[in-house]
Amino acid sequence: MERSLDWDSGCIVAVDQTALPSRTTILRIDTVGDLVAAIRRLAIRGAPAIGLAGALGVALSAHRHTVDGRIDHAAVRAEADLLAAARPTASNLEWGVRRALDRLPDGPDAVLAEARSMLEEDERTNRAAAARAAELIRQLCLRRPLRILTHCNTGRLATAAWGTALGAVADLAAAGEVDHVLVTETRPLLQGARLTAWELAEAGIPHRLCVDSAAPAAIFRGLVDCVLVGADRIAMNGDTANKIGTYGLAVAAARHGIPFVVVAPESTVDPSTASGDQIVIEERLAAEVLGYAGLQTAPAGTAVYNPAFDVTPAELITAIATERRLLRDLGARSEKVTA
Repeated sequence: MERSLDWDSGCIVAVDQTALPSRTTILRIDTVGDLVAAIRRLAIRGAPAIGLAGALGVALSAHRHTVDGRIDHAAVRAEADLLAAARPTASNLEWGVRRALDRLPDGPDAVLAEARSMLEEDERTNRAAAARAAELIRQLCLRRPLRILTHCNTGRLATAAWGTALGAVADLAAAGEVDHVLVTETRPLLQGARLTAWELAEAGIPHRLCVDSAAPAAIFRGLVDCVLVGADRIAMNGDTANKIGTYGLAVAAARHGIPFVVVAPESTVDPSTASGDQIVIEERLAAEVLGYAGLQTAPAGTAVYNPAFDVTPAELITAIATERRLLRDLGARSEKVTA
């Protein structure tokens, strides 16, 4: 597949990210219920990718609920609501669903055309945001080649193509400016170990894997020149929600004076969220922490705290790079985030 997800013959096709890196499995999804399940179990994941999946899901629903040229609008909107609620933290999901829904009065083919246009836009959007972030890193970091720390997965698997923060890494690597990338495992579901390391290996970019708790120590030891991460929601004051563990990296980066840069599309900016305090943080199943790959590692009955995301305050963020702009000095509010 050229993209991590697409449309083919009346179905949504997507790489099953839970199967990587041991095998590549392509899902063919022909109901909204199956799409919601795929998003919830992280077979389709990454804020931009689930936004696109949401749009494709509305197109799927519109076609399934059209009989003799007439759309059951109520049925489509009900399924759209289910899609938008599948993962509450990422703003891109609701954005993708609502954008596709806006074309519903024009018929199912118009909805599908909109969803497909969003797939086409995605790579252009990512490349623009990544290039903006890469240029900023060149200005901020004098050392060459660069030692970059990244968290979770922000590459082509988390989008339709290219990636956000990992796209910036690819830009820098293509220019010969990357020594290596330090990749956090990203517990508990190991998106860094399973997905980011796999993408970097495919691209031939040198990298090392570390446990999440080793990353701040690497920053302390002077082994990291900058931190590049994505975001699932950006509040209007510049606070960002991202994969759990991001906040600790931002604290360490601020403490040791290295750049901490967020790379995300404009669709991640949420005009309805004033600050990080208002971001709903998804809490996931206890089983994700109690064991792995079917093996229970904690005593039976152990209580679990398993937030999928945390919030990084604006004052800890050096800059946010999107396809349209570069926002800096957010802690001092010298630049205001606007939709």
